[in-house]
Amino acid sequence: MALPVQAFEPFEIKDIRLEGLQRISAGTVFNYLPLKAGDRLDPELSSRAIHELYQTGFFKDVELEREGDVLVVFVAERAAIADIRIEGNDSIPDEQLESSLQQIGLVRGQVLDRSTLDKVTQELQRQYYGQGKYGVEIETVTTPLERNRVDIEIKIAEGVAAEIFSVNIVGNKAFEDEELLKTISLADSSMFGREKYSRQVFSGDLEALRSYYLDRGYINFNTDSSQVSLTPDKQEVYITINITEGEQYTVSDIKVTGDTIIPLEEVKELITLEVDEIYSHKKSVETTNNISDKLAARGYAFANVNLIPELDKDSRTVALTLSVDPGRRVYVRRINITGNTKTRDEVIRRELRQHEGDWLSTEKVSLSRTRLDRLGFFEQVSVETPAVSGTSDQVDVNFNVKERPTGSLTAGIGYSDTQGALINFGLSQENFLGTGKRLGLNLNNSDVTKFYNLSYTNPYYTDDGVSRGFNVFWREVDAEEAQLTRFTTNTKGASINYGLPLSEISRANLSLGYENTEIIPGANVAQEILDFIDENGSVYDNYELSLGWRRDSRNRAILADSGSVTSVNLTSAIPGSNLEYYKIDTRFQKYFALTENITLSTELNLGYGDSFGDTGFEGLPPYMRYYAGGSRTVRGYDSNSLGPNDCDPDENGVIRSDCTNDPLGGSKRVIGSLELILPNIFAEQSNSTRIAAFFDAGNVFATDQSVDMNELRTSAGLAFMWLAPIGTLRFSYAVPLNDEPGDDVQNFQFTMGSAF
Repeated sequence: MALPVQAFEPFEIKDIRLEGLQRISAGTVFNYLPLKAGDRLDPELSSRAIHELYQTGFFKDVELEREGDVLVVFVAERAAIADIRIEGNDSIPDEQLESSLQQIGLVRGQVLDRSTLDKVTQELQRQYYGQGKYGVEIETVTTPLERNRVDIEIKIAEGVAAEIFSVNIVGNKAFEDEELLKTISLADSSMFGREKYSRQVFSGDLEALRSYYLDRGYINFNTDSSQVSLTPDKQEVYITINITEGEQYTVSDIKVTGDTIIPLEEVKELITLEVDEIYSHKKSVETTNNISDKLAARGYAFANVNLIPELDKDSRTVALTLSVDPGRRVYVRRINITGNTKTRDEVIRRELRQHEGDWLSTEKVSLSRTRLDRLGFFEQVSVETPAVSGTSDQVDVNFNVKERPTGSLTAGIGYSDTQGALINFGLSQENFLGTGKRLGLNLNNSDVTKFYNLSYTNPYYTDDGVSRGFNVFWREVDAEEAQLTRFTTNTKGASINYGLPLSEISRANLSLGYENTEIIPGANVAQEILDFIDENGSVYDNYELSLGWRRDSRNRAILADSGSVTSVNLTSAIPGSNLEYYKIDTRFQKYFALTENITLSTELNLGYGDSFGDTGFEGLPPYMRYYAGGSRTVRGYDSNSLGPNDCDPDENGVIRSDCTNDPLGGSKRVIGSLELILPNIFAEQSNSTRIAAFFDAGNVFATDQSVDMNELRTSAGLAFMWLAPIGTLRFSYAVPLNDEPGDDVQNFQFTMGSAF
């Protein structure tokens, strides 16, 4: 008969036998059991053995019994977790909840501790309470399985977030409730209802209220307490904030102490606070940041700049002492580049303005990052400057890039009653073999255009950034199929171009090219096209010279949201050409940050062209004229449909009886656009998607017409752009605001491409 070991006198263990194991191996138990054959078992050792086995967490019951000189260890294993399922969690992703459960100890394959389930409920409640969902109900269900395993199902009824019924501020005398409540986002209400309570948002609101007072001179402002009360049904929240304003202080003096490194006069220009004005915490932070940034730009990356206030309660003034400790100048030991699986190191390094061995300049590091962003090769660029271990004046600069597809196979697909189905293809590589060189092969064989083009550009033809490129092409355009007037042009040509950097953000361009163009009139072609051919023939050899200037301070080449771009380009036929003409094109685009998440983009494009010298025509040749309408100019109107057409009356007011209303193009073009870049609802893809509300305006005008702003066509709508894995997708829906009879309206427009 076996009896518990406590019923026996101490004895020497001859053997140990395990009973009750199902999943856990005997070796695991013996590894934790502080007993072995030959040990003398007494009450103290038996208690220790039971304690050690319980401590493993594997067992819910442990017993020791004696059969002769054999110790029998009986164990009852805890069930193992086979699977965990979560249902009903709409506002918190599975991954976030599973991460929280793992931290508690609820993990697939691990032993289930029943007390852990209570912790699960508490943790999930904490997360939902943080979202203001105080009515959340959480149920955990365990289902036994074979081999001592269980499934755990967590059922969540989230309920709705409690709404803010009222926010009261107590203790304010200097400012009215209405003014202070503007700083409390939870106090907002709109036609869509009241705000939902969130603990994190409320913490931010309290900080915003504090900043409001500190920026207006109330240095001793304090939030004494805040109460958040729930109605019994947990659907409405009442918030009370108790504050002490204190007195308002003005600045009586500003002194600068310490080793400023930079001249004192220059330091004073960086101080945004002024004597006798109301103290502002915001301006004090701006002042310390300005000086720190200036020192960091000169290599003092770890400068310590403090603004120390000295209060005079009687006069309610504050004397400020600006203490500057530049520390030691910091130098760059190494520049490390990671993440570039395709782009060569030298392509990245030639864009860097911070160099190894130089003192660290935050301005140069920031400029280097911006230049890499502008390349368009990378989806993301990050930089870190960790200190070198064992030194006090050296850092490494680590650039990490995430490459984006820089090759593209573009495709255009569409249908209209005049063009039918359209398909065209283009192949280009902006970063050919990782060298930074651009190579393009365009093969377009649509109903409208047959276009074959080979282009090549080396952006660093010389080490100092002079670029050189070549372009060879053959093009046939059926203007009638493009909904223009009815003629076809065959053009072949070549060009060479150079780019010269003038500064970090500006360049000059020079291009020299040759084109041979033939115009072939179609049936019912506009009379002015026939007149042009009668005067000038149908085949032209032209030599073109182009001069350009471009200034680009945008933060990114693709999906920029700050900075501006300005360009001016002059193209002119030169002596020896059959036709004499010139074109001037200008573009200006600028981004304005309205809020942290909303940006206004403004863009203006102007074009003007005319003939010169002893030529047989006025304005531009028919195949070089400006057009407007479509997704790239004025959205909401069909492509190339705006401007003069062959049904316009002539100078005598006569309209041709056989006119077709085909666009003729013009020699003047005005295109403007306003885009309100909206907060990105695709937060995880913020670097590859953009949503914008837009207003477009534009038109083209003939040579004998003056630019009439009242004739500009306008539209408004929404646009969406996605740099998808399959390529760039652009969608827009626009409503024309002042279309006239005869205008071709096209509300929905899109373009697409495929990236590789």
